[in-house]
Amino acid sequence: MTTFRSAVVQFEAVPDRPDRNLETIARLARQAVSEGARLVVFPEMCLLGYWHLRRHTADRLHELAEPVSGPSVSRIQELAVALGAGLGVGWLEVDEGELFNSYAVCLPDGTIHVHRKLHAFEHEAISSGSRFTVFDTPWQIRMGVLICWDNNLVENVRATALLGATVLLAPHQTGGTNSVSPHGMKPIPRQVWENRLVDPAAVEKAFNGTDGRGWLLRWLPARAHDNGLFVLFSNGVGRDDDELRTGNAMVIDPYGRIIAETPAPAEAVVLADLDLELVPLSTGRRWIRGRRPELYDILTRPQGNELDARAARFSEVPVDQ
Repeated sequence: MTTFRSAVVQFEAVPDRPDRNLETIARLARQAVSEGARLVVFPEMCLLGYWHLRRHTADRLHELAEPVSGPSVSRIQELAVALGAGLGVGWLEVDEGELFNSYAVCLPDGTIHVHRKLHAFEHEAISSGSRFTVFDTPWQIRMGVLICWDNNLVENVRATALLGATVLLAPHQTGGTNSVSPHGMKPIPRQVWENRLVDPAAVEKAFNGTDGRGWLLRWLPARAHDNGLFVLFSNGVGRDDDELRTGNAMVIDPYGRIIAETPAPAEAVVLADLDLELVPLSTGRRWIRGRRPELYDILTRPQGNELDARAARFSEVPVDQ
């Protein structure tokens, strides 16, 4: 196999309604597979919605959470087998009483691989995962998963590449967030979305501007380029509690080139043929071969100023040099 057709999806999840979100996922999965996709990547926490979860009590989160063997992921597993395709979805996982922002990749052979977000900050009751997720697939392609903020920390993508992944699934809920950084993302006014039918140019400009696509282009292609892997970026679009997600679903090749994307501020399926022959001689793969691991112990040495994910994400205190 030298090419592999994949799809990345953006849609607006209905808060706390996995039944309705499952209907949307099934419809869009069938659409993507009918157009030749063998893997379909849906957004982070797409079975429940995302940003509103921070307002729930811990008890309510436990009511909404499901184990990997629960009805929602089981439904996706059945659909993957029926369609003969891989399907990746995000949900709130509970395991032995502990909550995780998790992502299940259901493969057509019935196997399920689960990644738990390594840097979970959404709610104090949601724990962070403790391992990388890289796995083999029926297509002889080794894949990895990193959820949203996991991708911002460069060490995570490099580790995923070193574990052999050549395709990285990167489900997100991003764009339009209220960053404390003066030149980071800022919220997009809600009326821009609500007026999208009467002023489509305004919402398209906002979602593809500095608070959406423009922000992604500052760093996301570098993750693909520097590690010589494909990045399959899926995202929410539209209302997400009091913020707007900007979509911008895209597929990036191992040279950091965007090979497929959508500018549409709406539900969308983006298809791309991954040319797997690009990986072996890609710049990032050759750079990895030139590494000097004996110099890098500082990467695993605590600096004394580390914070947990929630504190790091929301801190407004300048970082001392």
